[in-house]
Amino acid sequence: MRVIIQRVSTASVTINGDLKSAIGNGFLILLGIETEDNREDADWLCGKIAQLRVFADENGLMNKDIKDIDGDLLVVSQFTLHASYKKGNRPSFIKAARPEQAIPLYEYFIATLSERSGKQVATGVFGADMKVALVNDGPVTIIMDSKNP
Repeated sequence: MRVIIQRVSTASVTINGDLKSAIGNGFLILLGIETEDNREDADWLCGKIAQLRVFADENGLMNKDIKDIDGDLLVVSQFTLHASYKKGNRPSFIKAARPEQAIPLYEYFIATLSERSGKQVATGVFGADMKVALVNDGPVTIIMDSKNP
């Protein structure tokens, strides 16, 4: 599993012109699931994300996590995080998990992140054509891969 975590002031997902989800201060998490992923990958990532200290304390240092600031969470599925670009100019997505495998892991990831963070997790819609808007705060952008802990 691979995630891109962006610390945001605001973020939202719109599908077919309709606002699906919107958050304030917190994390926008782009989630890519590959064929070799399982629940242990989700458990590890959710544990790291829930304790990721990238929010400012009273001294302006990145010492607070999502729970400390009562921040929001938005998870958006993104199979393109597993693009292979080694040959030619058209990426291959052969490593990305098919929906029958990815959807249950996506749902497990969301439930686990909610449990670990103590927060409800906003989402997009798996496989939908989504318009994602965000104001990256910092900017702070972190990439994590469960295959490279």
